[in-house]
This record gives sequence, structure tokens and C-alpha cells, in this order.
Amino acid sequence: MMPDPDNRRVILGLSGGVDSAVAALLLREAGADVHALHMTNWEDEDGYCSAAEDLQDARTVCEQLDIPLHHVNFAQQYRDRVFRYFLDEYAAGRTPNPDVLCNREIKFGVFREHAKRLGGELLATGHYARTARIDGQTRLLKGVDRNKDQSYFLHAVSAAALSETVFPLGDLTKDEVRRIARDQGLAVHDKRDSTGICFIGERPFREFLSTYLPANPGPIRTPDGTEVGRHHGLMYYTLGQRQGLGIGGRRNAGDAPWYVVDKIAADNALIVAQGDTDLLLSDGLTAIDANWINGPPAGLEDGFRCAAKVRYRQPDQDCAVTLGPCAALSVGFDDPQRAVAPGQYVVFYDGEHCLGGAVIDQIHRIGGAGSAIMRAPGGLAGHG
Repeated sequence: MMPDPDNRRVILGLSGGVDSAVAALLLREAGADVHALHMTNWEDEDGYCSAAEDLQDARTVCEQLDIPLHHVNFAQQYRDRVFRYFLDEYAAGRTPNPDVLCNREIKFGVFREHAKRLGGELLATGHYARTARIDGQTRLLKGVDRNKDQSYFLHAVSAAALSETVFPLGDLTKDEVRRIARDQGLAVHDKRDSTGICFIGERPFREFLSTYLPANPGPIRTPDGTEVGRHHGLMYYTLGQRQGLGIGGRRNAGDAPWYVVDKIAADNALIVAQGDTDLLLSDGLTAIDANWINGPPAGLEDGFRCAAKVRYRQPDQDCAVTLGPCAALSVGFDDPQRAVAPGQYVVFYDGEHCLGGAVIDQIHRIGGAGSAIMRAPGGLAGHG
């Protein structure tokens, strides 16, 4: 845990879940002057949002630990800085990851500013990540629990914010956190972890998105242009998706599953293929809007080697990264990657050290097809 919280006021983001509850307990035991700050980032009245329950759980934890609880509503900032981007990306046919923006703009943005107004010297969260001071810089490191490591979602946070942040759970596994919560009798010790996108909750994704963006049904086609069904709107699908396509039992098609391999906005067409298809494989990508936590790595202009993830919990993938025109990054992988989705993030690592990341803009298909499958009305051309 770095920096040392002893005798310093630490403002902890307390969600009402088990992770932040154990973080509060550990900070108190380390001698910190712990104040909890619970955020409301989303408001609705349809019964899916658990904000009221989470706030009550946060109150219960604070009563158990005898620490002050503050409550702040960032719903408007969340809509302006995170949710608007989320909708714009889906409308453009991409697959965004709002958790990254939520960390940068809300938890380590307006939350950090509010924490300072509460007299906070340090910020703390229940993320499974670590920081270390190396060569005069605060570095973001992976969490010890490789199955829960959340450095992927923190890659866009500034070094300045990280230098003032404590991650009490970084050296623990999830099982250890659960055990501590149970042994200490915390009321939320068996509370189920939240999953998926926070503001969608348990509601059906298609139902939620359709309330904000108009559906635009269109054809589902094979790479040769054969229509095999109808889709509900390109925004509901992502590359590599298998479920919810409504394709099955086609004559002479066999039993192999169908996968989304492309989306053609000009035709409003969803392209699908069967089985273990190379159409989902990419040997590289172009990424934009890069954030380097400790500044651009040495050798970036000429190219440097590191590891990368194109999705959370993916094992590190060896790659070469080169700076291209307009500050875009060209990333070439040693091994082809499956179902890389534009709009998601590629995050770079040097061993334990998270270097930063960027938004995936284009994918480079294997087989020399250029930056993406060549697109032509009625089907796909130029692949192979």
C-alpha cells in the first residue's frame, strides 16, 4: 500500500460492496483518519438501479467501523462526461468501455476534487491494483490477484492522481478479501459482486439502449453477400458475438455456430460467418487518444516492444508499438488476436508496470487486407 496513510486523512470511495468495505477496514487498522464518500452516479426510477440499497449498505459499514460517511451526487457529471460518450460511440457502431472514462472523469476527477474539499490528503478505492514510487515517478502496477487485476480500467488515470491514491486491496486476492470481511463480521461480507455496466444493472441491454438510441434494423449477411437473417440494429452487436443472432437451422449450413465478423454502417449490414473463421483474427490495430501515465516510452517514434491487452482479464500479448501520423499508434501482435473491437481499449504493460493505453480505432485483419476487411456493397471483398 503506497503512499503510507498513517495519521493522514484518507477519503475512501465506499460503494456499499465488500471490496471498498474491506479497504475501509484496512485503512482504519493502518492508522488513517478514514472518511467514506459514497457517490451516486446514476438515477432512474425503473427498479433496476441499486443506488438506494448501496447507500444503505455503505451506511451500515460506516456504523460498524465507526467512520464518517459523506454522500455526493455526481449524476449530472456522469451523464455529461461518461454517458454521452457511451451513446455517441454506440451510435457510431463501436463498442465503448465506460468504466475507463468513469475512473478518469469521475472517481479520479470530480470525486478527487470533492475529496480535497473534505480535507482529504489521500484518496483510496477498492480497486485491485498497486502503485509504487520508482525513479521519482508514481507507477501503476498490476494487482496481485491476476483474476481481479483492474489496472486495465485505470490506465487513463493521471500520474498526479495516482500519486495521491492508496489501493489497500492491491496485495490481496478476492478470496482473502471475502475472508477478512467474513471474519470481521462486516454486513456486506456475502454481498454479490456487481457485474456489467453500472448504469445498466440487471436490465436487458437492448431494452436499455433502445430508450436512448433509435433502433435501425437491417440485413444479416454472410461474407459472400447472402442474406441469412435480420438484425435489430448494429449498435446491439459486437465483433465475436455469438448469442442473440437468431440464425439457426439453415439448409446446408451445418451445425457450426455463427459469429459477428463485421458491421458495415454504409449498408446497415451485420456480417456473420460460421465456425472457427479467420475473419475474426487481427494481427494488429491502430489506436488513438493515447494516455501514457509516466510519459511516452523511450523509443516510441521508432517502435518499442511491450505487452498489451485488448480486453479485461486477457493474458498479456507480446507486441510492437510505433507512433504513426496524427499521434495514432500502430500495434502489431506476435500472435493474431480474436474479435478485437473498435471502441475498446488496448492497454500496454512492461511486466507488472501499466504504461498506459489508447482507444482501438481500426483493426488490421490477417491476410494482408489492410486496416480492416475491404468493404463493398452486398458483401466483403478483398479478404485473403
